Amino acid sequence: MINTASNPQWQPENGQHAPDLFNEALGSLKTVRDMLRFAVSRFNEAGLFFGHGSDNAHDEAAYLILHTLHLPLDTLEPYLDAVLLPSEREAVLALVQRRVEERVPVAYLTNQAWQGEYDFYVDERVIVPRSFVYELLGEPLAPWIEYPELVHRALDLCTGSGCLAIQIADHYPAAQVDAVDISLDALEVAAVNVEDYGLQERVNLIHTDLFEGLEGTYDLIVSNPPYVDAESVAALPNEYLHEPELALGSGEDGLDATREILLQAAKFLNPKGVLLVEIGHNRDALEAAYPELPFMWLETSGGDGFVFLLTREQLLGQE
Repeated sequence: MINTASNPQWQPENGQHAPDLFNEALGSLKTVRDMLRFAVSRFNEAGLFFGHGSDNAHDEAAYLILHTLHLPLDTLEPYLDAVLLPSEREAVLALVQRRVEERVPVAYLTNQAWQGEYDFYVDERVIVPRSFVYELLGEPLAPWIEYPELVHRALDLCTGSGCLAIQIADHYPAAQVDAVDISLDALEVAAVNVEDYGLQERVNLIHTDLFEGLEGTYDLIVSNPPYVDAESVAALPNEYLHEPELALGSGEDGLDATREILLQAAKFLNPKGVLLVEIGHNRDALEAAYPELPFMWLETSGGDGFVFLLTREQLLGQE
């Protein structure tokens, strides 16, 4: 049902408040094209922030509509002039209204997030997957891991939804993967995704804080830990406030979790083992804090300043 409660964020438009617009839309809009135009207008009018799967109002509106109508996500044109059933119009408009009024990230509205060709179940117990690390698994790591079969054990720290652990298992078919998170809620979501991909025998979900209680060593350790500094946390757009705070901030400078990883990683890596960590916009601060470490910054779709690689030997100062 369309929510007609008043919302102080909205300003009158031609004598109408936003809830009136949504109710009018329910009775007036008929086709997918109508819904798309209306959603784009409302998203732009509300000044939404796009950073959880798309970067503009049109793409996000198209995805939300196609997903809600159970249509192929990559095929919009043939359906633009299709007339919707009243129940379909109501379902679409209800999600558009929630996106506008509550600033809920679209991934939480659809319970789906994509990384490349992989899609995952998500809800507000985990952050929406958006790590650059997945781009670097497999062939990009060939200079350090010559053959995928050389990875027998891998570790995903701060696994969240389990997305990186699942992609590690796919890229390295001989690997057993430990996926660690301090949040039991997050591990419940990860369990859904691990089961969806049929990887229960290869991905081991572990409730702990980083390396605490882990045994043995690994050929590959990856992490997309919390890395937002305190100042940036305070300034986050409303969309990010729906995500678990524990998964975003990491101390005053955003490096608390990364420091702990750097402190302990070497003893959990096999000889020639590789550590891969995403640190957001903290490259300068990290290099200033660890001038002795030869960080290798890998190229991603976002640039070359977001993910670093170190080998066990580099962590130990042996090369």
